[in-house]
Amino acid sequence: MQKVTAIVPVAPMRAEASHRSEMVSQILLGETGDIIEAGKDFTKIKTNADDYEGWVQTSQLAGISENEAKTNILGYATKNCCIQFNEQTMFISTGTPVLETKNIGQFLIDYKDIPYLKNVSFSKEALEELAFPFLNTGYLWGGRSAFGIDCSGYAQLIFKFFGYQLPRDAYLQATVGDTIDFLEQTEPGDLAYFDNADGRIIHVGILLDKETIIHSSGKVRIDKIDADGIVNVDTGLRTHHLRIIKRIA
Repeated sequence: MQKVTAIVPVAPMRAEASHRSEMVSQILLGETGDIIEAGKDFTKIKTNADDYEGWVQTSQLAGISENEAKTNILGYATKNCCIQFNEQTMFISTGTPVLETKNIGQFLIDYKDIPYLKNVSFSKEALEELAFPFLNTGYLWGGRSAFGIDCSGYAQLIFKFFGYQLPRDAYLQATVGDTIDFLEQTEPGDLAYFDNADGRIIHVGILLDKETIIHSSGKVRIDKIDADGIVNVDTGLRTHHLRIIKRIA
């Protein structure tokens, strides 16, 4: 299949081939996918990292070869940075892959000296160092960047630094890893999943300890958690019902 890559910092992926359509996810600069259906204004792709499908504006993509799609990822940017793209300034998000190349498609790229990490050894300290810079980032349905992020996109992005590729959506992420039966048995980095009144998993957060969780809800924030779910520290109200806890790291 024809390979493509994003050539903008954050390219929306939509449910249908229209700017008015719901944004279901995003693809970051240098991330790749396969073309499912080509179009003039929009192209339907399946991302290579997590097999997610959506329509992306065609002008935000560039065709690449199979070999280019296998370009080594040196790591992922650990902060929002300016790089040079086709000899022009581009502002990229934390979590953007830093590639071992001077070209993306036909475009020149210079990452300069931006900081990046890959396959970090998991620890509570490393988790906090990577997760805390996202605090107060606004919630964005389908978001996967420091410019706006949803709950599963946040978990996916943080765990990428540790060498784990999580599925895109919370209900899919909940199928991965080992189940932890009780909150008292949890460790920092365990993933807590929450359901709605119909029993569908709709939310995920990262446990910082047995009583505290960091998650994207309104914004990336730290709240309290107990056996029943999340309690908003600002309002004192219970916001999410705990369904299951999984250990990945």
